[in-house]
Amino acid sequence: MRTYRELFRTPEFRPLFLTSTFQVAGQTVSGLALGTLLYTTTGSPLLSSLAMFGPSLAQLIGTATLLSAADRLPPRAALTGLLVAFSLGTAAQTLPGLPVAGAFAVLLILGILASLGGGVRYGLLSEILPKGGYLLGRSVLNMSSGVMQIGGYALGGLLVTVLSARGTLLVGAALYLTGAVTARLGFGQRPARAAGRPSPAATWRTNSLLWSSPARRVVYLGLWVPNGLVVGCESLFVPYAPREAGLLFACGAVGMLAGDTIVGRCLPPRRRKRSAVPMLALLAFPYLLFVLHPAVPFAAGLVMLASFGFGASLLLQERLMERTPDELGGHALGLHSSGMLAMQGVGAALAGAVAERTSPATAMTLVAALSLTVTLSLASALRSRSEQQAGTPRTARPAPHSRGISGRLLRPARRPRPNVPPEPRPAAPSPDPAPARRAPWRRRR
Repeated sequence: MRTYRELFRTPEFRPLFLTSTFQVAGQTVSGLALGTLLYTTTGSPLLSSLAMFGPSLAQLIGTATLLSAADRLPPRAALTGLLVAFSLGTAAQTLPGLPVAGAFAVLLILGILASLGGGVRYGLLSEILPKGGYLLGRSVLNMSSGVMQIGGYALGGLLVTVLSARGTLLVGAALYLTGAVTARLGFGQRPARAAGRPSPAATWRTNSLLWSSPARRVVYLGLWVPNGLVVGCESLFVPYAPREAGLLFACGAVGMLAGDTIVGRCLPPRRRKRSAVPMLALLAFPYLLFVLHPAVPFAAGLVMLASFGFGASLLLQERLMERTPDELGGHALGLHSSGMLAMQGVGAALAGAVAERTSPATAMTLVAALSLTVTLSLASALRSRSEQQAGTPRTARPAPHSRGISGRLLRPARRPRPNVPPEPRPAAPSPDPAPARRAPWRRRR
């Protein structure tokens, strides 16, 4: 699958595309409105950044307890229920007199539930598309996310001015509800991908199995940490430029859209293995220039350039799927999504705390420098594994004994012996003084 026409001909991809679009639009509009509301009320950069990205921290709880449900619940029911919950929680933020602690309590609950969203959505994507179509399908969903963020932040900034922050939150709740209706009517009745009941024990068991592989572990770190720290820089757009924050967010979405488009559609396969590390470095490098306190137009250009590097996530996700069994695909992608969002919450909290003691521009510079340091520390491991995949395949070695998801001891399969005829014993020496010729099939040492 190499064209957008083939992709959209897949029947269930269209409702998945629309469901994801409405969800991102609702999240963008309501996140900007809530961040503006709390910054206007409290004047705290930390609370403002946590209002927009802090719920991602709650995904750590969901990752440890609920993530096994990503493969053990029917996708249609799971997506519909999650979007209805997001709609109700967003509407609850508009209640008059709701204290700041109450607003963050609602965000905590929604963050825990959101830990399932990535696993269900992207697991369904890998199920409805053929094996070679995942990268193109995920690229299109990311492009849709970029477009919705461009329009959502622009629309959110306008609605906050026209309707007030609480009115904009109601618009976000309506967008979530529209996505729930689309999921309920658009998807067929698919069974769960894995048997058994979701439980914290099953979640821990599968998390441990996925994390036990060094090859997957370095990919997870590359997906989580540099990305999350750069999002911490983005969480300070409102304190950095309160009136033009929507413009900065929109420019970031434009850069992300361009990066996803080029990676998903134009980058040849031979270049994908070597492009992840440079794109991760590009994520952080432009934010180092914020130490100069650039004007908003120049800052918007830097944000757009940096956001192009978010395309590295597509390359690393493709590598993750190559190293994960099919029956664990939803859980593996859910762990990636939840861990990435949780690290974004960590980055937002870190950047907000530094900004409280310094300034938003200084905090963005320091957090970007930390992201670049992490990327350089992971570069050797990411490059060595990509070059090993791109080179000549080596002889597979038998895997050591390991324990599967159920805890049973798994033994490596025996390799069949090659069917080579035995070499005959050497004949008696010939009286002829001329040396005997080697048989043509005999191996030379």
